[in-house]
Amino acid sequence: MPATVNEYPFSQVDVFAPGPKPGNPVAVVHGADGLSDEQMQSFANWTNLSETTFLLKPTLPEADYRLRIFTPASELPFAGHPTLGSAHAWLENGGQPQRPGELVQECGVGLVKISQTAGEQFFEAPPLRRSGPVEPEVLEQAIASLGITPEQVLDSNWVDNGPGWLGIRLASARQVLDLTPDFVAMGKLNVGVIGAYGDGGPADFEVRGFVPGLAVPEDPVTGSLNAGLAQWLIGSGVAEGDYTVSQGTVLGRDGRLTITTEGDSIWVGGTSRTVIRGSVSL
Repeated sequence: MPATVNEYPFSQVDVFAPGPKPGNPVAVVHGADGLSDEQMQSFANWTNLSETTFLLKPTLPEADYRLRIFTPASELPFAGHPTLGSAHAWLENGGQPQRPGELVQECGVGLVKISQTAGEQFFEAPPLRRSGPVEPEVLEQAIASLGITPEQVLDSNWVDNGPGWLGIRLASARQVLDLTPDFVAMGKLNVGVIGAYGDGGPADFEVRGFVPGLAVPEDPVTGSLNAGLAQWLIGSGVAEGDYTVSQGTVLGRDGRLTITTEGDSIWVGGTSRTVIRGSVSL
């Protein structure tokens, strides 16, 4: 007998794209409580986007909804652009938050707060699971895979809030844009690189995120990476409490992120817009 197929509401949301050029899409399946882990992973593999998410009923009373996040290869406990895109889709599909102007998402790292303004949504950067110096042999592998010399690296740090990010800071945005990574050499490392623009740049910093081990060689625009980088750079005094980021330039995207601080909290924000609405058969 053929397997039972059910219809689920579906949204595809472009995240971190304030203008006509694209940011980073996320596929969102609504009301996905009836799907198995295998069905979720299979569909995420089929969409072939950097992330596909599934909105579920929360298990914690403080949460408005629960979110599961899958790359084409595996599940993630947290990711930034799927968090904002899924929040946008949830609200657009009739979701009613418990607290006006604020959503609480339940996911693999626990509870994540999301705030809303007229034009943007912001998520509160979750605590880093791993920080501090990168082991010499790991850093050596990362540097070699980026095709640069150790002398070009101003600093490095673990900035892992779930996906396993390793952060590297270069002297300029130009150096970041000129990188030609060797993804075979990079292996399963998830490497984020940041460099500053001078006056007149499109943003304060350019960022690139490489995740070949998750079947996404270069992610167009990455909320989780920028959250971790912000915690590192603001905490070390390299960056001010408020700044902007450009990402995706090399891929023909025009991602823009806004980093703000409020007390001890760091918030990562951007715009989202739904570009596809419909249903999926799973």
